[in-house]
Amino acid sequence: MVTITPTEVSTRKAWMMLGLSMFAAASSTVFINGVAFLIPALHDDHGMGLDQAGVLAAMPTIGLMLTLIAWGAVVDRIGERRVLVAGTALTAVAAVGAALASGYLAVGACLLVGGMAAGSTNSASGRVVAGWFPAHRRGTAMGIRQMAQPLGVAVGAMAVPPIAGHFGIGTAFLLPAGVNVVAALACLVGVIDPPRPARSTETRDGALDNPYRQSNALWRIHAVSVLLVVPQFTVWTFALVWLMSDRHLSAPAAGVVVVVSQILGALGRMGAGIWSDRAGSRMRPLRTVAIAAAVAMALLALTDQLSSPASIALLVIASVITVADNGLAFTAVAEISGPYWSGRALGAQNTSQYLTASVVPPLFGAIIGTFGYPLAFLATALCPILAVPLVPVERRPRQPDAERAVPN
Repeated sequence: MVTITPTEVSTRKAWMMLGLSMFAAASSTVFINGVAFLIPALHDDHGMGLDQAGVLAAMPTIGLMLTLIAWGAVVDRIGERRVLVAGTALTAVAAVGAALASGYLAVGACLLVGGMAAGSTNSASGRVVAGWFPAHRRGTAMGIRQMAQPLGVAVGAMAVPPIAGHFGIGTAFLLPAGVNVVAALACLVGVIDPPRPARSTETRDGALDNPYRQSNALWRIHAVSVLLVVPQFTVWTFALVWLMSDRHLSAPAAGVVVVVSQILGALGRMGAGIWSDRAGSRMRPLRTVAIAAAVAMALLALTDQLSSPASIALLVIASVITVADNGLAFTAVAEISGPYWSGRALGAQNTSQYLTASVVPPLFGAIIGTFGYPLAFLATALCPILAVPLVPVERRPRQPDAERAVPN
């Protein structure tokens, strides 16, 4: 097999591969998060309770969580391209199964299997960025890669409700099936595995230093991300139904608000990455984002309680802030863990996030049903407050062209 070095791949080629891996990740997101935009139809047209619909919406996330570390280990062993192609193809098959299935349990099973397949893109696409971009551009590139999730959610918010309304819920699953087929073909043709240093004897024997044993930085970053994912998924899951039922917006108007929020959130992730490159730090911006998330969710709770029109603007602001941390944490995990551990470390990062995210829809659906939206939003504000002191402190700032310092 021919080994391709970074100098043999142009900057243009590297950005093209980033675009392809980003498309694959966005395609997976359309499948994983698209079910959340079926909640109004399931609730209003099929008489399903928010808690029951929330369980269905959580099934792809549960499947994702079950396989992320395993996919990461596969990426560490066989490379990124094969995993991206296989994972998106299997996701498409599961989406077709959901479209053809009848009954709550059958659809839920297909969503679970599809989520398991969709987990492939998380570590693989992150590794493409870590492998092909130098440290002084890595935050920007990873921020762009992390735009895949909000953009995928925006596509789902814009397309899934009208498709379900006009053609039925089953037909709505053909959207993620189609985009994942295209992603699989694109990655097959265009993605090149980034080079990795030759394995030493210690590495081949499995004795390479475990980054989890070198410091507690990775553990702390995982914990911070777990806490910050609670407000993110609360907003994502219930934004559409909140806008329609609590703010009394029409379905098209609510969809526009959600789409705008996701697009701005995607740009915010890129902005956070650029900020971290220029600051020479991932952790200082991460800490600032956590503080801002707590403030935004508290203000959203207050304005909603007061039935203020400003609550809609606060929802948009909270949607942007609560996703800005993902790229920062993802980049830091890849940098700290190194080329032979980053697949597993990124898998562990996403597993911890999605394990939490899988609990959010049913839990906060029950809280909203019992206590209302303001108290639910206020409860999520506590999580980023707890995250702030857990953000690792870097030993020294990184110079623009140097590798990053490892945080304590």
